Amino acid sequence: MKISHHLDDATILAYAAGTLGHAHGMVVASHLAYCAECRASVREAEVIGGEILELEGQSVAVSDMCRAATLASLDAVAPAAPRPKTPKTFSDVPEILTSALGGQSLDSLNWKKKAPGVAVFDIPMPNNARGKLMLLSIGPGKSMPEHSHGGEELTLILRGSYSDKFGRFMPGDVADLDEEVEHQPVVDSIEPCICLVAIEAPTKFKSFWAKVAQPFVGI
Repeated sequence: MKISHHLDDATILAYAAGTLGHAHGMVVASHLAYCAECRASVREAEVIGGEILELEGQSVAVSDMCRAATLASLDAVAPAAPRPKTPKTFSDVPEILTSALGGQSLDSLNWKKKAPGVAVFDIPMPNNARGKLMLLSIGPGKSMPEHSHGGEELTLILRGSYSDKFGRFMPGDVADLDEEVEHQPVVDSIEPCICLVAIEAPTKFKSFWAKVAQPFVGI
């Protein structure tokens, strides 16, 4: 599996520090099951974070230059990451996600149809978890209305593909977007594009009709 779109450095740092919420952490962990490059970056961030904590424990101030070097070091690809574990049950669902789905395959889920060619499956989360975690299925040739985001949004492609102004996203790729980004994904595969999506707040659609339909679609 060739991964072309990776996690943002800030997301890697937050995941390594354990500060991501449940929903976003699930998407990151699922992406890491496929992406050796991001796994290596997370390990490097954990090592550097441990060194910083050790220095702070010794009451040594960490300079701005040191912090900048820490962020810059994430741009380098660490060598020889282990191969990702092959999911035990379904090839297009990482093992951690398979557990969250109760061992079900993508095809056996009780999908809720929200619009022609669009279906959603909400993944249960702990009561105190923030944000929302869901699977989104969009049919071939369909497009999402142009939109931005109410906060940080992570989208992992599990099956099929879509294209937007950032390129083509295929299985294993992750779109790591914030509230400043506007885009319009269009499914370009011959099968539905199924994504694992974590959002902090509802999507901000631009068109009037998309805004009207949003409460019914639930995205």
